[in-house]
Amino acid sequence: MSRLERLVSTEILVIGSGIAGLSFALKAAEHGSVTVVTKKQRAASSTNYAQGGIAAVVAADDTIELHARDTLVAGAGLCHAAAVTSLVRDGPARLRELIDWGVAFTLDHGELSLGREGGHSRRRIVHAGDLTGREIERALLAALAARPNVRLHEDQLVLDLLTGYDARSGRARSIGALVFDHRHNERIRYDAPVVFLATGGLGQAYLHTTNPEIATGDGAAMAYRAGAQLANLEFVQFHPTALYPAGENAFLISEAVRGEGAVLRHRSGDPLMEGVHPLGSLAPRDVVARTIDFALKQTGEPHVMLDVSAIPADRFEDRFPGILAGCLERGVDPRDGGIPVVPAAHYACGGIRTDAGARTCLAGLFAAGEVACTGVHGANRLASNSLLEAVVYSHRAAAEVPLELARAERAWPSGHVDEAATPAPEPDATRRTAWSCARNELRRLMWRNAGIVRSLNGLDAAAHRLRELQVEFERDAADTLDPEWIELRNLIEASRLIVRSAQQRRESRGLHYLIDHPYRDNERYLRDTLLVSNPTQESY
Repeated sequence: MSRLERLVSTEILVIGSGIAGLSFALKAAEHGSVTVVTKKQRAASSTNYAQGGIAAVVAADDTIELHARDTLVAGAGLCHAAAVTSLVRDGPARLRELIDWGVAFTLDHGELSLGREGGHSRRRIVHAGDLTGREIERALLAALAARPNVRLHEDQLVLDLLTGYDARSGRARSIGALVFDHRHNERIRYDAPVVFLATGGLGQAYLHTTNPEIATGDGAAMAYRAGAQLANLEFVQFHPTALYPAGENAFLISEAVRGEGAVLRHRSGDPLMEGVHPLGSLAPRDVVARTIDFALKQTGEPHVMLDVSAIPADRFEDRFPGILAGCLERGVDPRDGGIPVVPAAHYACGGIRTDAGARTCLAGLFAAGEVACTGVHGANRLASNSLLEAVVYSHRAAAEVPLELARAERAWPSGHVDEAATPAPEPDATRRTAWSCARNELRRLMWRNAGIVRSLNGLDAAAHRLRELQVEFERDAADTLDPEWIELRNLIEASRLIVRSAQQRRESRGLHYLIDHPYRDNERYLRDTLLVSNPTQESY
């Protein structure tokens, strides 16, 4: 089938349809025409899977200083203090905005119900039962539908960002994106003076992950190819409690369950975290995940237990209906003996480096959500700060849009259609099988060599094999337009970036644990790990 390349101009292009992309689109629509592209269906995002909630200072016994302190402690010395303080200070206003947009958070006697999760010294997790992400996604999509100057296109997978030269600033500039519409077998060039990346994370790089299938590192990979700076990709957070057996797409058991009193135990019944950390089962995620990993390797047992007996059955059913239903569907009744759990890849604390206004080093390119590295999370994310970060930085990016539109030259044609010079062939069954095998190999390689505990030899072996895979598949399928291949290409690139970052940090800090260097080295590594494909590119 012949493919067409269609040229479309829009003032603001949003790539991704999670909380970051949708909340930005709602506000950016006040300043110009907005086009949102998402590679699957509009509600298929990591936001939709978020169980816990959004952290914000609401309670009378809580303060901005306490929330900031908890974030800094979790971040193991790498959080940017100014970014953390401004984030938690802006949080309550952004939370009220979500409520104004129609998000129905759970109430307790007319007030917001507040949960507690690992690393938090106060109850500050605002939630909608244990399906917070789904409720936020629903409300934002409904609000967006009422905006006449916003177009949302499903099944459009971005191939690459388009860049040019900004003569006024003397910097490289983002000018749009090349997109493959796999529903209509069509290539589309979107020309836009403002591009907002909200593509989510890269959890599919690992064999066991709580991430949806769409989390293939697309944003990090395409931004790197375009010349943007990336930071701290070695810090991949493994959630301590995924339901066992985890499989390839694990079912998450929210940290909020421990916040309500559940306790991690060995299968013998002995407390797992006693004497390990002052917060016990509510210790930061990096500590809990490593403790579980060590216990499983030491005992040879397949999982540990999350004992929920301290939570009354009616309270558990009311507070965690989604978790209860998910467990029962998988043959586990939490009320009868607890929940078998293991760690699984969950969240990327690193990503595209941005400033306080969500700007990247490429003029006109903004990023927010899990794809970005704002300096807030440091070496380990505090639970439920991710949704907060997404709405705060999306708000800031939207505020920059009028200035960015005024700076940009917008003289692009629209509606032009050209037939592609050489239509790419459809992949055959042999090629698809090879892609599937390569993807499985990559995920096992990353789980084994770049997972919870790492070694220099393991990282070197992973780097070598990933380079082989990249060369092999770039050569084999360079002319292919197919969603599976496009995602595999990005997944290989993102995995190589994780490994390169991990190789550069010769210490153990937060989520990065290197057995060759098991201690922190503040003298040499109290800094971000930066990667850029174009070393001459300025920061921002």
